[in-house]
Amino acid sequence: MSWKSTPASAERQLARLDDEFETVAKPQGLRRTSDARVAREAAASDDSPDGAESSGLWQRSSEQRSSNQRGAARGRRADAAGNDGEASTSDGKPARKGPSLKMRAVGYLSRREHAREELARKLAAYAEDAAEVESVLDALEKEGWLSTERFAQSLVHRRASRQGAARIVQELRQHGVDDNQVAELRDQLRATEYDRALEVWKKRFSAKPEDRAAYAKQARFLASRGFAHDVIRRILGEGDED
Repeated sequence: MSWKSTPASAERQLARLDDEFETVAKPQGLRRTSDARVAREAAASDDSPDGAESSGLWQRSSEQRSSNQRGAARGRRADAAGNDGEASTSDGKPARKGPSLKMRAVGYLSRREHAREELARKLAAYAEDAAEVESVLDALEKEGWLSTERFAQSLVHRRASRQGAARIVQELRQHGVDDNQVAELRDQLRATEYDRALEVWKKRFSAKPEDRAAYAKQARFLASRGFAHDVIRRILGEGDED
């Protein structure tokens, strides 16, 4: 075939080549055109007033959601702190929230008897000043909730089967029980000291001591419980003078 063609045949050949080129290049060109159009539309959206407003609204909405999430997290932490215990003030005392001072006192007294001084120490952590505590204690005594005398009787009842008069009297004085009542209770305890000490000794030892070491061991045990030395000698025998 000669390359020297007529003008008409040359035009037909160029037209055929153009058709083949379009057939091969058209899909890729379409994709490039589509991508370019999307990019132009996105840029136009960002540059236009509506696009800028939409972007700003989205940013503000995102910031608001983040702020709401932080606020919810702080609320959950505050609730957890409230459930775990009471918040503290700057001076280290629990904040005044929850039961009133009087309700706290009644709660303590409903579990067991308290001496006035003992209850005052417990309430001091929740009161603004000592005068407030004293006012509550006065009201409780007037209403019959609080009684140091009743507390003393209760303490003796709880301790008498295990301890001697000396140790019980010491505890009564630590709780601020009146000296006259302490003296009265001490006389009552001394009257039953031997029988109570003997029961305590029997629960711990099976026989009287046979030598000095055993005697010293048993005597120390009874003395640590607060029983008098004369009672200990009556139970164990005279033993060694040392």
